[in-house]
Amino acid sequence: MSHGIGRSGDIMAVQPKSAGSSLMYQLTNSLCLDLMLQLGVRHTKSCILLPVATGMGLVLSILTIKLSRPSSKYIIWSRIDQKSSFKSIISSGCQPVVIELVRIGDELSTNIVDINHAINDFGAENITCIITTTSCFAPRIPDNIPEVAKICKEYDIPHITNNAFGLQSTKCMHLIEEAMKVGRLDAFVQSTDKNLLVPVGGCIIGSGSKAFIESIGQNYPGRASATPILDTFITMLQLGTSGYKLMLVDRVESYIYLKKQLVKLAEKYNERVLITPHNQISMAFTLSSFHKLNSSQITRLGSMLFTRFVSGTRVIPADANPKKIGNYTFKNFGAHCNDNIYGYLTCSASLGISKKEIDIFIKRLDSVLPRLCVAGSNDEDIQ
Repeated sequence: MSHGIGRSGDIMAVQPKSAGSSLMYQLTNSLCLDLMLQLGVRHTKSCILLPVATGMGLVLSILTIKLSRPSSKYIIWSRIDQKSSFKSIISSGCQPVVIELVRIGDELSTNIVDINHAINDFGAENITCIITTTSCFAPRIPDNIPEVAKICKEYDIPHITNNAFGLQSTKCMHLIEEAMKVGRLDAFVQSTDKNLLVPVGGCIIGSGSKAFIESIGQNYPGRASATPILDTFITMLQLGTSGYKLMLVDRVESYIYLKKQLVKLAEKYNERVLITPHNQISMAFTLSSFHKLNSSQITRLGSMLFTRFVSGTRVIPADANPKKIGNYTFKNFGAHCNDNIYGYLTCSASLGISKKEIDIFIKRLDSVLPRLCVAGSNDEDIQ
């Protein structure tokens, strides 16, 4: 078991010197495939669990595609303000073509028109792939993956979906299944820690093509640690299909409960929860009452919550600072758009959260909101 997984020529290859970890790896990949089928993505033909996080999983998927399209250099990317997604494009040596989202009500959605324009401008043969996203922070919603898949099929362009949190969302999994049914989706990548409650360090790449997954295994350089595979293997055996599906039901109930409690709190402060019904994991709480605070003052809310042991929230001011990633600069980074019209706080109901934890979060958020203006004016957090 200490030898790790794979051989130098293929990470999926059986290693005679390491029968235990080789068998475990084969079984774990089979369990992951069965889970995807159980969750409704019936067009999945194969998958591979890798001991790298989602961003590197995207890089490996891109590089595998690049081998079959060596002259291509552009990646069309539907904007998602999450660094590892964008850095995966830069790390692969490709040039990103950023597609800004369109605002429909409170929601930020896929700009299908601009994707088509980008294909015409750069030429389908010069495009390595299109990258879409399912799970994301509100008010961004999952991309219209089926529509993008139709475009990819029409122009013969590979398509990768960043499905980081998506295994736990029936909405995200339905979008992936529909995309594979009506168009082209070469791979979808999801995190093990976000979806299976294991330590950070693993991702599952699923595909409707066994050959594509085999190519990723053959392109992976060298052997790898078996630790993330062992964590996933133990967890899946312990949960079983019934146990995991019960957790999915609990998560949906927690999402409904969180939204209900957040709406009540918003009414108390004359704020509102943004209407984003197509995002079934994350939601956003406006901070319009604090418009007089500058960017650094309003983001202090995040640190105030963190010192009270609340993690995972994101505070986005109306005038968020630009962020440089590589040679590219994003205006209002974190808001997924250049024209953010209000400040807000995001929170999520992800797998494993309990109603008790939601009640604690609401109580602590309620305790710091009245202090925000005071803390902002004095530039110090009042405990």
